[in-house]
Amino acid sequence: MGVITFWIFAQTTLNVAPAMGHDLGLPASTMDIMGVITALFSGIFIVVIGGLALVKTYWDGAKQQRAVSLWSIGSWGGSGVCALFGGLVAQNLGWRYIFFGSIVVSLVGLLLMRGTPENKAEGGRDYKFDLLGVLSFMVTMVALQIVVTQGYKIGWTGLPILLLIATTAAFGSIFLWLESGNPHAFVDFRLFENQTCAGATISNFLPNGVAGTLIVSLQLVQIGGNMTAQQAGMLTLGYAVAIIAFLRVGEKLLQRFGSRKPMVWGSLITGLSILLLTPSNLMLVDYKILAVVAYALFGVGLAFYATPSTDAALSSLPASQAGTGAGIYKMASSLGGAFGVAISASIFTALSANPASINWLQDVVIFVGRQDNLAVRQAAMIALLFNVFMVVVAILSIMLTIPKVRRA
Repeated sequence: MGVITFWIFAQTTLNVAPAMGHDLGLPASTMDIMGVITALFSGIFIVVIGGLALVKTYWDGAKQQRAVSLWSIGSWGGSGVCALFGGLVAQNLGWRYIFFGSIVVSLVGLLLMRGTPENKAEGGRDYKFDLLGVLSFMVTMVALQIVVTQGYKIGWTGLPILLLIATTAAFGSIFLWLESGNPHAFVDFRLFENQTCAGATISNFLPNGVAGTLIVSLQLVQIGGNMTAQQAGMLTLGYAVAIIAFLRVGEKLLQRFGSRKPMVWGSLITGLSILLLTPSNLMLVDYKILAVVAYALFGVGLAFYATPSTDAALSSLPASQAGTGAGIYKMASSLGGAFGVAISASIFTALSANPASINWLQDVVIFVGRQDNLAVRQAAMIALLFNVFMVVVAILSIMLTIPKVRRA
């Protein structure tokens, strides 16, 4: 419930951003920042409280894998619910009521924690908050995020962007220097000496990055096809159902084949779903049919990937590092989503605002139907292909880092 709060509080903007921007008088570039800023800060601070993860403390073996599946319903299933929830609430009550809904979910989460048995690690290291590490990492990520989301608007060679790039490099170097050899490091780089954990974390960054698919495809049908937020959200119904229904299937595949194969299969299915969303050159009625199928496959692919990936990251670590490892793994989720949405939204917004730069696409692809929305459709196609590229990189990282399981 806590993670679902994050999704409905912040990530519903992936669907309702056009309506919010219209009501508040904010440009698309500002809405791009609003869509990713919560994910960015969640990613930064989740490592700080990573030591509170209790999944590996309470469960082992198959029971731990089942617990991870149920945990994934919040962390991955919430992504499927947010667009549908946001569209329904925005259309019938107004987008402001989304925030009241997140308060209710938070309160339910607090009530569910009543009676949870206390647990404290025995013989753990003395904890000291790494304030300088957190601050240097925060400045690095915020500066980089502004470069990604505002570079095209301010100008890539303009003084503000050049200063932000320099800030990113300087504070990033300071962060690496502070964390190296620090026993109380905000990010424990020793965890990355474990190849399986490192591979699962890196690959986790990329599939979460394809959350940019949502903001591009949903804005495409709203801005380019004049659909409402509710109508666009209904297209994602299969996504919400599939990811929750198939999460336990991913768990069974993990038990049968190990982590590597389900992670690759899930990524392949996710890539196929994005390819089905890419042909924005079609008529809207045909595109909606493709979108319904694509979103269902999107949910299936992420469901296959979720539990095996999380299990690969946690099961390969000793109990003393499990909490920190879980925090870093979830940081990869949040930061992947933040940067994936930021880059995809920036590509979409920048290209649709400058149609002359993508007119060449008309010589390659025939766009049928209306031509007044051509820039939006062309920009969406390129932004979605960027998400396909991220899936390809994710598959390569899995194949290079996650060991094969040899069955007797």
